[in-house]
This record gives sequence, C-alpha cells and structure tokens, in this order.
Amino acid sequence: MAKYQTNTRNAAAPAQTNVTTTYKTMVEVKAATATLCRGQIYEVNVGADGAPNATDCQIIYDWSRCTVAGSGVASTPNPLNPADVASRSAVQINLTSEGTVTASSSVLELGLNQRASQRWIAAPGSELVWPATNANGIVARALSPTYAAPVMINEYWDDL
Repeated sequence: MAKYQTNTRNAAAPAQTNVTTTYKTMVEVKAATATLCRGQIYEVNVGADGAPNATDCQIIYDWSRCTVAGSGVASTPNPLNPADVASRSAVQINLTSEGTVTASSSVLELGLNQRASQRWIAAPGSELVWPATNANGIVARALSPTYAAPVMINEYWDDL
C-alpha cells in the first residue's frame, strides 16, 4: 500500500496562513473527483512555525471531516517510496477560504503550548479515515486566542 506525506510548506509558494481566534484550515486531504478512493491518516506532527507570542499561550489543533473543499494552495503529495504512483487524493494547504466542515465531526484534537510540538501515531485500526466520496476528507485546523503566526502540520496517509 502506497504511503504519502504533505505539510504546510509543501508547495513552491506556500503562503502560510496565520492562526486566528477561529479555526483556520491548514491542510485538507480529500477524495479527488477523477480518482475516487478512501484514505486514512496514520500519523501527524504539529507545532508552531513562527515567532512565539511574548507570553506563553495555547494552540488548539483539530482534525474534522469535510464535505466541500475550500480554497487554498495546491500541494502535490510526496510518495514515501519514490517507486509508488502519485496519490489519488487531492491536497490543499494554507486555505484562504474555508470549505464545509461537518458539525461535531472532530476525530482528533490536540491542545499544546506554543513552544511545544507533538507527534500522533494512530494505533492500528484507529486511523482517521475518509470515504471515497467526491470532496469528502479530513481537514487539519488550528486556532489560538493569542498566537497569531503560522503553524506546521505534517500528515502521513495511505490511499486505500
């Protein structure tokens, strides 16, 4: 099974998005129209990617289900094995307009200090799965009451 990776800097001109007091989508991985397939995120790494706030503050990271794509920077997923085919999933990073996030659909949430980073690896059977339905997928979002710089979100997934 092919495995892929992307992050919030994975584009020629990533134009990173600053965190605000409401959720901003930083990475969107979803089923693509032409190559519908299910997928599953099995690992994420997150942390602040800008100058820290003068006082320690929190950043909340959230992975939720989406049904309509937003607008952002196209990101070409990197196959972890260069012999694998291109990913059949569609990826955008640093979204400038939000898509439709399903209400109460959070499948993972992490709260961190701005000076901390975190790695999450799914226990077998606990991967974050999306269906083979056009534009359905998982969005990685962040918010903070006081941190107002970019964050780094790095995701690994399988196309099923």
